[in-house]
Amino acid sequence: MKINNLKINGFGKIEDKEINLNNRINLIYGENEAGKTTLLKFISGMFYGVSKNKNKKEFSDFEKYKPWQAEEFSGKIEYTLDNNNTYEVFRDFTKKNPKIYFNSEDISKNFTIDKNRGNQFFYEQTGIDETSFITTTLIEQKSVVLDSSEQSILTQKIANILSTGEENISYKKTIEKLNKKIIEEVGTERTVGRPLNLISEKINKINKEKNNLEETILNIDELEKKEKNIKNKIKEKEIKINLLKEIKKIKEKNNLEEEKIKINNNLKEEERVKINNLEKKLNENKIKKENKNLINIIIFTLLFILNIILFIFKINKIINIILFAITLILGVFTVLKIIKNNNKIKEKNKEQKRYLTEIEIIQNNINKIQKNIDKKNEENIQKNKIEKNKIKNTYKNEIDENEINYLLEENINEINNILENLNNEISSLKLQLHTNEIDYNNIIKKSEEKAKLEEQLEGSLEEKEEILKLANSINIAKTALENAYNKMKEEITPKFTKNLSNIVGKISSKKYNKIRFIDGQGLIVELNNGEYINANKLSIGTIDQLYLSLRLSAMQEITQEKMPVILDEVFAYYDNERLENILKYLNENYKENQIIIFTCSNREKEILDKNEIKYNYINL
Repeated sequence: MKINNLKINGFGKIEDKEINLNNRINLIYGENEAGKTTLLKFISGMFYGVSKNKNKKEFSDFEKYKPWQAEEFSGKIEYTLDNNNTYEVFRDFTKKNPKIYFNSEDISKNFTIDKNRGNQFFYEQTGIDETSFITTTLIEQKSVVLDSSEQSILTQKIANILSTGEENISYKKTIEKLNKKIIEEVGTERTVGRPLNLISEKINKINKEKNNLEETILNIDELEKKEKNIKNKIKEKEIKINLLKEIKKIKEKNNLEEEKIKINNNLKEEERVKINNLEKKLNENKIKKENKNLINIIIFTLLFILNIILFIFKINKIINIILFAITLILGVFTVLKIIKNNNKIKEKNKEQKRYLTEIEIIQNNINKIQKNIDKKNEENIQKNKIEKNKIKNTYKNEIDENEINYLLEENINEINNILENLNNEISSLKLQLHTNEIDYNNIIKKSEEKAKLEEQLEGSLEEKEEILKLANSINIAKTALENAYNKMKEEITPKFTKNLSNIVGKISSKKYNKIRFIDGQGLIVELNNGEYINANKLSIGTIDQLYLSLRLSAMQEITQEKMPVILDEVFAYYDNERLENILKYLNENYKENQIIIFTCSNREKEILDKNEIKYNYINL
């Protein structure tokens, strides 16, 4: 694999910078604090992301390398695998996953996306996880530069790699730590005050409190049903009240209209009374036949006839004259009486005509009033019909139609009585609801307490499960470590020591030819004279060589991909001879590997120039 290009938009102190690398040796020069370590972190960050976890440090890598000034916290890397496929990766470090391009096509979804670690594209392409990348391919100054007082520590790291495959893992110490970890961080049935014991006691206590509360809150379902039932009843009654109010409104309108009709009826009756009075007067003023005049006429006629008889027969003249005078007087009286009676009849006829005219006028008025009454009645009937149908349509889905019809026929007094009863019933129901709510709230409080206990219980059970998982993980780790240790001793360590011996022989000018790892003794080195000595007795420079050789050897074993060899200030404690040997060795034996050397001195450049070794020089 070769890294072709780095484009840093913003990462730490580096902004808007592009670096092209060749396929062989790349020498990146920069003074201290120029950004070499930042660039190194950028490379690993492009493949694996930048962690936000502090891991007991003051700042996480994310916080440490997030630019203060630049808007962008991103970059791009182009690399070619051994199969000649070239990929481009763009990563916005504020986001979990990068974008992977092949021939400019986004193929990010072709790779597994881990929930915690993000897109696993580089692991799937090379088989190298972040830890392996950092401990093999990427070799930093802090990993190799130790003063003499720490010489034994570096020797131990070499021994650790040969025995466990990890430089910071000592098999014996790790087993001891795992056993101690189980006792301190887990505990057993026999221990007291350990996490497992404490959490078990807590779970038992929570369960006891929870069982006591469960008995109290058994009625909550009943209370909820009761509350629902009461609210439904209130709602039904409120709907009925609304219906009655609308009916009452109609009734009141009807009463108002009926009152108006009643007034008209009263007016009509008053007019009728007037007619009756006029008719009465009319009857009273009817012309009566004067019987006296008739009698007078008869008497006058008889007397007149008698006078004629007496005159004819000349019977007693005096009597005849007296009788004639009486007849004449009676005739005059009768004529006068008849004249007077005729005048009276004329007057009465005149008065009767007036009465009849008034009766006709009043009757017309009565007819008008009746017509208005009939019109009002018809309008009221139509309005009532429309409003009643409207009410029926409004409430047909909520109240039985028969009940609506029944209520529509009730009078206002009865409706008022029903309304009063309904309001009393609602008040009673609301009182019941309030009482029920108090009981419910009391139980809810208990339920909340129970919920908190259940939450605590769930948390405690999860905590216990985590503790048990930890115990299981520790036991699995012990088993895995034991298996790995045995496998390392039987299969991998011999191969490592063989490769290590070969590399050390070349870079030490055959001064050291054979290196072995012996369980219980550590790292043993054979001198030119055949003597074996413990590696602790070697100079720190030689141990540095051993350590670098081991890392180079390990890199060949972890992947079939020819990974770049990235060296960050690893030659600080090399003398010129050793430095020349290692540079020549890297050039001759890692022709298929890209080599990237970070340095703050000119020694590497001078030696490469001296030996006419071609390289790509980059000045930060």
